[in-house]
Amino acid sequence: MKPLPSNAALISIDVQQAFNDPSWGRRNNPDAEHKIATLLAAWRATGRPVFHIQHRSASPSGLFRPGTPGYEHKPEAQPLAGEPVVVKGVNSAFIGTDLEARLRAAGIGTLVIVGLSTDHCVSTTARMAGNLGFDTYFVADATATFERTGPDGRHYTAEQMHGTALASLHGEFATVLGAQELLAGMGCHTAARA
Repeated sequence: MKPLPSNAALISIDVQQAFNDPSWGRRNNPDAEHKIATLLAAWRATGRPVFHIQHRSASPSGLFRPGTPGYEHKPEAQPLAGEPVVVKGVNSAFIGTDLEARLRAAGIGTLVIVGLSTDHCVSTTARMAGNLGFDTYFVADATATFERTGPDGRHYTAEQMHGTALASLHGEFATVLGAQELLAGMGCHTAARA
């Protein structure tokens, strides 16, 4: 990969405790949060910008209701003081928020996207980022998703959902790569531990 600009932004999407709820079903990539934490540490160490996206349920019974534990960030992805938190109510972090305006105002043209879940909010945000003209990287092992059942009753494993989402994104909306490759491209000493 080409070297990342010094102002490439890490966009951490919906790394919230609501995703610990068993109602989601079986999940892939249990190491995703560790990879996200490693990337956050590298971004902070190199002074690159970090944006946290936090989903807010509109429904009073939603798992992401403000004031409930599910709304809170997971420990691995806690925002630090001064790091912006953008609250969204739909899948895309660009809809109904000022994320694009903030990125444009800061002159940021490169985004690195991580979070939960691969095929919903993370993919939707990455697709829009690509459509909006951002140079977009999607970190395959710093994302995860859940098993699903299709409208015809067919079951798809979490691994299948993750893999097809990555295949649909790569080369069309984003460059899909792993955390270690990304960190090595940054010249970070944390690459070996990713």
